[in-house]
Amino acid sequence: MFKGESYSRIFSQILCISFVSLQISLFAQAPVKTTSNTQNEIPKTYTQTIPGTQISFDMIGIPGGEFTMGSPSSDLHRKKDEVPQHQVKLDPFWMGKCEVTWNEYELFSNKNIEAQLTEPAALKNPKVDAVARPTPPYVEMSFGMGKDGFPVINVTHYAALMYCKYLTAKTGHFYRLPTEAEWEYACRAGTSTVYHFGNDAGQLGEYAWYYDNSDGAYKKVGTKKPNPWGLHDMYGNVAEWTMDGYETDAYVKVGATASNPWVKPAGLYPHSIRGGSWDDDPDRLRSAVRRASTAKLKERDPQIPKSNWWLTDASFLGFRVVRPLKEPTKEQIEQYFKGLPIKDL
Repeated sequence: MFKGESYSRIFSQILCISFVSLQISLFAQAPVKTTSNTQNEIPKTYTQTIPGTQISFDMIGIPGGEFTMGSPSSDLHRKKDEVPQHQVKLDPFWMGKCEVTWNEYELFSNKNIEAQLTEPAALKNPKVDAVARPTPPYVEMSFGMGKDGFPVINVTHYAALMYCKYLTAKTGHFYRLPTEAEWEYACRAGTSTVYHFGNDAGQLGEYAWYYDNSDGAYKKVGTKKPNPWGLHDMYGNVAEWTMDGYETDAYVKVGATASNPWVKPAGLYPHSIRGGSWDDDPDRLRSAVRRASTAKLKERDPQIPKSNWWLTDASFLGFRVVRPLKEPTKEQIEQYFKGLPIKDL
């Protein structure tokens, strides 16, 4: 069990607000019109400024390719949900260099902050107005750990997805959560060992904030070394939502090979979480580690009904965004926002 799945050590007395999730996700188009979507193409890294503000984030271009997903036999800590290893082929995409920060997220969650930090003309956007926004949180959701430059935490899967929809409306490009396969592929960054730097955790402190070095709190994003593809905090700091439903035997079902796999959620629980957190031991930060969301994430929510937006039993959990290079059609996007199934995602 992950330490964070029980009450986070330093916040065990804080009341909790909750988790509800929907079977929705968002898909992306390139920042410039793309005429070639070859498997080996490397999307150009870029900086996305949220229109009308000075808040920006970097998106790293991830080349398409094949990799071996799952835990290798050399991994002494591997679990049954991390096997069997299998080959996965992925199209190119972009991934956030860092986890989504409070600076970015509060433009979405707090209209007063958005109004203060956004040029008036940029606030007039019917597409943005149509996006559902979070209700005010029951308590201060950073738990006093800090917000400026720190990763957002305590957000439900639904809230993370609606942030992606907001970001889509603001920028005109489509953002979403990563699939489990995309997440592990980007985390491994061309490596096949337990960690991207090797088979033992000796160097973990150079790349990750975790239980042994975090002093009981998350840290500002991007303060540790990046992985070989330039992504920070893939291990530790905060664990990260993916768009997949969690199934213990997912790798058995997928077979020996898969192309752009996505396990569609069957209900509110569980969704797959990746990366480990500031509150976890080294074995929970391995590239192949999988974790399932559960109703325990909202055990202490005092509200009736429980919040769709906020969690206070998840100070270990945040997210980052991706954008596939392959553009979906407008019709696919519209269908997807309605929750209808679409093919060849």
